Amino acid sequence: MQDKIEINGVTYIREEPIDESKYVIVRCRGAGVHAGYLHTRNSEVLVLKNSRRLWRWWSKFTLSGLATEGVLAGKENECRFACVLPVLDLTVSDVCEVIYCSEKARRSIKGITEFTNE
Repeated sequence: MQDKIEINGVTYIREEPIDESKYVIVRCRGAGVHAGYLHTRNSEVLVLKNSRRLWRWWSKFTLSGLATEGVLAGKENECRFACVLPVLDLTVSDVCEVIYCSEKARRSIKGITEFTNE
């Protein structure tokens, strides 16, 4: 059950803290590749919090390399990662792979500046 408080007619609901150890890369069939905090997963939906779509990345060859080592040194400016989405629902039937990231990889991915096409 969630904690609620009402102040001046506005109800606030306390959010659960994000578990830093659940930072993942999710590869999908149609929705691309996303990195974020795994919030929940059931038979229909996988929910990520504070996630980013990864358009282009440089790593030690695969997403597994990105999840363990992070972005290849010297290639940070060539990565294309989107803005942070507070919540993202992915259909489980579209999800191919969920890879848990190391602390080093999480810091590396989060350190990439949001790509804008300007």
